[in-house]
Amino acid sequence: MLQAVKSQHFQALEGRIGTLHLPDGSALQIHIGAFEEKPLAKMRYSERIPFSVELSSLEPTEFIDGLCALELPELGRVDGIFVSRVPPLGRDPALAYFHITFN
Repeated sequence: MLQAVKSQHFQALEGRIGTLHLPDGSALQIHIGAFEEKPLAKMRYSERIPFSVELSSLEPTEFIDGLCALELPELGRVDGIFVSRVPPLGRDPALAYFHITFN
């Protein structure tokens, strides 16, 4: 299923609120931020253009990283998405910021 995820799925969600289903079974409300395609990282035989997505929590959380699930347009719930936390870097330190990379 992860192979079917393309940047267009996140383009439809950019700027919206979604739910990140965490590995422990809990849910975290997130803001789906910008996504960026990385065409120079494309592998020779792959159809997908690699891309990354930024997420931010709407509330404090202890979650750091792990395999999560998201609801995506046309695909439904996609499990096994590795989400990793990134430093706030001048943003609100009470919230959490995350990054997803699709190669």
